[in-house]
Amino acid sequence: MSTVYIINRGGHDYSAAKKFGQLVFLSEGPLSKYATSQIYRKFSMKLRESSPTDYLMITGLTTMACIACSCFAFMHGKLNLLLYKNDHYIERSLSLGELLSSSKGIAKEEEIKEVVG
Repeated sequence: MSTVYIINRGGHDYSAAKKFGQLVFLSEGPLSKYATSQIYRKFSMKLRESSPTDYLMITGLTTMACIACSCFAFMHGKLNLLLYKNDHYIERSLSLGELLSSSKGIAKEEEIKEVVG
């Protein structure tokens, strides 16, 4: 079964996400958005146990979401997100290997159009 890594435990009810897997919180309570190294260390330690079939639930500060997504994408070459929409969660996945073709990891516009549709 997959794991849902929730970026920050807030005052929300996350029980609807349990259908996607076990819930694990990467952080709780307030963190400074400027403490990027601290956030990175905390998240990378917890995400070491993650697998390519797991999810990140986007919550909390934008800085925290950027760091969590970067860690997950670097580790797995893909990004699986759970996004809240109309009282339920929806899955969105990006397979980064399909979009990254140059040695610098920048996708060409025609390649993105081809993959996205």
